[in-house]
Amino acid sequence: MVILKAERIRKVFNGTVALDNVSFELKKGEVLGVIGPNGAGKTTLIHILLGLITPDEGYVEVFGKDLKKNRAEILHHVNFASNYVSLPLSLTPWENLLVYALVYNVNHPEKRCREVLELFELTDVSNRPSRRLSSGQMMRLALAKCMINDPQILLLDEPAASLDPEIALRIRKLLRRMCIEKGVSIIYTSHNLRDIEEISDRILFLEKGKIVAIEEKSVLIQRYGTLEGFFFRSLYDEF
Repeated sequence: MVILKAERIRKVFNGTVALDNVSFELKKGEVLGVIGPNGAGKTTLIHILLGLITPDEGYVEVFGKDLKKNRAEILHHVNFASNYVSLPLSLTPWENLLVYALVYNVNHPEKRCREVLELFELTDVSNRPSRRLSSGQMMRLALAKCMINDPQILLLDEPAASLDPEIALRIRKLLRRMCIEKGVSIIYTSHNLRDIEEISDRILFLEKGKIVAIEEKSVLIQRYGTLEGFFFRSLYDEF
């Protein structure tokens, strides 16, 4: 079942083409890993899927509805986390989560806040000003925030960049469990190809705003041995 569809997306900033004729689908319960070098258009794509940027051409459908016309309704069932976006540092983790629980009109908001704090092992620092958290704790808080509304779609931009390997592994397992048990669909961007290789079902490879390939991960691994092998072979013929 297709839960999100992007069709012929094109976006130009000051004469620079950020995305060019990008089309793909996201299925229910699937993790789509988005890879590409710096400047490939990964973050621009995420922002378009959130409705923060309007494409110059093309459109996005989510849950079978036009994102532009139904953004508020759609985003009630979507959430987002990024290594590049910080929550208010003057608030505690508890306060940050409670604000978002109320914004999303979550049932039993305080109970839900306690659940996600425990899920991401932040209970002990729940009343500490966020400015005093480590970068890894801040990233876990961002991930806790993106779970607060029990979303159907997660858009994750470099979510494991500040996490130590053990925590990153546990987060990947948690996300995979959500896909299997709750049918959550995830778009996951990262420069860490091992991270993408372990969590993704399919791979979308962007370069200079264009899709180089979109393929099942298992097919790429069978053909190239590793996702890293595919990445460098695609960029540089000598690899």
